[in-house]
Amino acid sequence: MTNDPKPTPAPLPAAAPAAAQAAADADAIPMPKLSRWRRMQIPIIAAAVYSVIRLIGPTLRVEIVGIQHAAQIRDKSNAGIGVFWHRCIFPAAWIWRNRGVVVMNTVNFDGQWTRKVIEWLGFGTAQGSSSRGGMAGLTALAQKLGEGKHVAFTVDGPRGPRYVAKPGPVILARRMNCPISVFHIGVESGYTFKKSWDLFKVPMPFSRAVMIFAPVIRMKPDGGGDDLKVTLAEMQSSLERVRDDAEAWFAMSEDEKSDVRDEYAGRDRGVSRQTHTHH
Repeated sequence: MTNDPKPTPAPLPAAAPAAAQAAADADAIPMPKLSRWRRMQIPIIAAAVYSVIRLIGPTLRVEIVGIQHAAQIRDKSNAGIGVFWHRCIFPAAWIWRNRGVVVMNTVNFDGQWTRKVIEWLGFGTAQGSSSRGGMAGLTALAQKLGEGKHVAFTVDGPRGPRYVAKPGPVILARRMNCPISVFHIGVESGYTFKKSWDLFKVPMPFSRAVMIFAPVIRMKPDGGGDDLKVTLAEMQSSLERVRDDAEAWFAMSEDEKSDVRDEYAGRDRGVSRQTHTHH
């Protein structure tokens, strides 16, 4: 379990942007000026990070809990919005590779090498962030959803605060009438960067991992400001729930794990253990 105090969801924007502003092209966001040395670093860092993911990823042993919730948005006829915390981006990048999922990334230095990594892993990208070019990025993601492609958010990125959900997925869900799928990935053994804002965790080779999906969240297409706030609070609560369960998973007893599996499957807690006992 995490010891972080219960966070307050990020505030929703006061009003939607005008249609003309919403039509802005995300790729038109001006790139920051970087020194020659920084530009040279981008492909080197990208290649190193990609190599580590490709080295460790195939060794992970992943169990998925609540898979039926993911299945609700898995087919292209019902494109959805994946939402997770920045902390578990490493295993998420491996598990969701080569599926054409589109993610938003920043245009700063970190965003430029990150873009190379995620594109090499088979993701699409939209340029923008919560702080710079955010609405242009959301517009690009809306276009991808309209094409039947899934999109995903590291919802407390790119710089935090940690475990505070930003409203982008909720705004997008209302605009495109798409479901939100919340998940978290916990790993049994890994290295946590304790000085990083997100407590980023890199799994150790051959670690076990658990990926937990919360029930799908839906936003009314005609919902007003109050509906947006309610849905944002629901998403925040779901993110906290799957995070706590996934992070505590490998400290649980088998009976406790069975109870969690039953809960996410929509069964009464303990049903699977009772069925096993009766057989």
